[in-house]
Amino acid sequence: MLSTYQYSSYAYVRPPEQSGVADKRYPVVIVGAGPVGLAAAIDLAQSGIPVVVLDDDNTVSLGSRGVCYAKRTLEVLDRLGLGDKCVDKGVSWNVGRTFFNEEEVYNFNLRPQDDHKRPGMINLQQYYLEEYEITRAKELPNLDLRFKNKVVSVNPEGHGATLQVETPDGLYSLETDWLIVADGARSGIRRLMNLEVDGKVFMDRFLIADVVMKADFPTERWFWFDPPFHPGQSVLLHRQADNVFRIDFQLGWQADPETEKKPENVIPRIKAMLGDDREFELEWVSVYTFQCRRMNNFAHGRVLFVGDAAHQVSPFGARGANSGIQDADNLCWKLKLVIEGKAPSSLLDSYSEERVFAADDNLQNSTRSSDFITPKSKMSLAFRNATLTLARDHAFARTLVNSGRLSVPTVLAESSLNTQDASEFSGNMVPGAAMDDAPMQEDGHNFWLLDRVGKQFMALVLVGDPSQVDAATARTYKSLADAAIPIEVVLVSSKAGTALEGLRVFVDVKNRFAERFDAQPGSVYLIRPDQHIAARWRDFDALAVKAALARATSNDQ
Repeated sequence: MLSTYQYSSYAYVRPPEQSGVADKRYPVVIVGAGPVGLAAAIDLAQSGIPVVVLDDDNTVSLGSRGVCYAKRTLEVLDRLGLGDKCVDKGVSWNVGRTFFNEEEVYNFNLRPQDDHKRPGMINLQQYYLEEYEITRAKELPNLDLRFKNKVVSVNPEGHGATLQVETPDGLYSLETDWLIVADGARSGIRRLMNLEVDGKVFMDRFLIADVVMKADFPTERWFWFDPPFHPGQSVLLHRQADNVFRIDFQLGWQADPETEKKPENVIPRIKAMLGDDREFELEWVSVYTFQCRRMNNFAHGRVLFVGDAAHQVSPFGARGANSGIQDADNLCWKLKLVIEGKAPSSLLDSYSEERVFAADDNLQNSTRSSDFITPKSKMSLAFRNATLTLARDHAFARTLVNSGRLSVPTVLAESSLNTQDASEFSGNMVPGAAMDDAPMQEDGHNFWLLDRVGKQFMALVLVGDPSQVDAATARTYKSLADAAIPIEVVLVSSKAGTALEGLRVFVDVKNRFAERFDAQPGSVYLIRPDQHIAARWRDFDALAVKAALARATSNDQ
C-alpha cells in the first residue's frame, strides 16, 4: 500500500442475470475499467446509450503507472465532467528541460501561447484519474459498472457478441450488440479471439521510483542524458500530486528486474541523484521494458479495440493513456449515431482508419524517442552525444534532441471523413485537426470555446456584426438544426450583438478565434462531436455544409 493514497475496494454486486431478473442483451458492453474503458463508458452513458462495464478487479490501479495527461486529453475529460477535478489535484506544467551531463542543452514549452483553458500537461497518478472516473460513472443511471466480473470466453457474431463471465457467484452469459475491448496491453479478449499485435520490443529496462519528498523544484519535466549521478544512462524526473516525484532510471537490458527493485539497490541510486541530505520516502517501485506495437485493425466486426488493447508505445512522450482516451473520444460519437440508426455501420470503419493512423504517428514518435534515448550502436551513441553537445549553442541541433516528443493530437489529415478545402487557408486548423481553444463571451458571460463545442455537429460562422445577418440567412442557418443529424450554427464575431431567429453569438473577445482559425467574415468551420474539424469554407453554402455532414457520417455512400 502507499503512504499518500488510501485504496478503496469497490463492492461486488451479484449480476441481475444470475438472479433471472434481467435481459441478457445490451447495446454496449465494455471490458476493462481502466482510464480508457471508463472514459468510453461515461461518454456513451452521457449520450443516452446504456452501457455495461465488466472488470475482473475491484480497485484502481496499483502504483502511479500513467502520470502525464496532455492538454487534448484534459479537453476530452472536460466533456466527461472530470477536467476540473484532475487539474485541481494534478501538477500543471508546460516547460521541459533536457540536460547533457549537468548542463542544460534544450528546453521546450508545450503551450507557448496564452489564452487556452488547459495547461500543456498535468502530472497526476493514474489511480486518482480512475477514482474520479468511477465516481462519475456511478452518477450515471444507465451505466452498470460490475467489479469482479471476468470475461472467460467471447463468441463474436454477425450482430454482436456473446460473453461468458465468471463472478464469485459462478458463471453467467450475456449478449451485446457492440463490444468495446479496453482490457489493456495483455488483453484477454484479444487472446481469446486469437488476434495479434505486431511491432517491436525494445531491449532495455527502466526503473520507476516514486518517492515522497518536499522539494522546491520547479513544476517542470527534467531529463538527463549521461548525468554524473547515473553515468552512461538517462534519468527522468517530474513531480506528481501529494509531493510524490517520479524518477525513471535507465538500467540496460542485462539488469535483473527483481534485484533492481530491492530498496537496498533503489535508495542509493536516488541518494546519488538528490544528495545525502535530501529526506525522502520510497513510495512505489517497478521495472519495465517497453514495446511499440499495434493491431492491424482496431475493429473486428462488432468488436472494437481501444487503448493499450489495440496499441502500445514507450512511456517517453506520454502517449499511452492520452492516445487511448482519444480512441474512446473518436469512437463513441460514431457508435452512438450507428446505434441510433442515423449512420451506417461503415462509419465505424473510420474509427479504425483514423485511430490506426494516429497509432502509427504515436509509434513513429515513440520509436524515434526510444532510439535516441537508448542508442544500440556506437555510431548511434556518437550521433546522439554530438547532437547534445551542439544543442548547447546551435538551434538546428536542438530540433534533433529527443527525450520523448510529448503527446499532441494527431492531425487526421487523410481521413475519409474530411471534406478538403476549396479555398485558401493558412494555419493549423485544417480538416482533421483537433480544434484550438479561445476565450469567448456569450450574453456577457465569459467562457472557453471548447467548453461550448462538442457532443454534436456545429458550424461556426464568423460574421462582422451579428445584428446585420438578414432574416432569410438566419432561417437557413436554423434549418440545419432540423435534420436527422442536426447541426447547430453559431455566429462568431468580434462584436456583441443579437442575431435573428434566436441564433447564438460567441464574441471573440481577444480575436483569438479569428487568429488561430484564419477566419475572415463569412468563414465557416464544420466541427465534429469530438471537436475535430470536418470541413471549412470561406463562404456559407447550405448544400456544401450538408454534403460535408453526409461525408463526415458516412451517409454519402
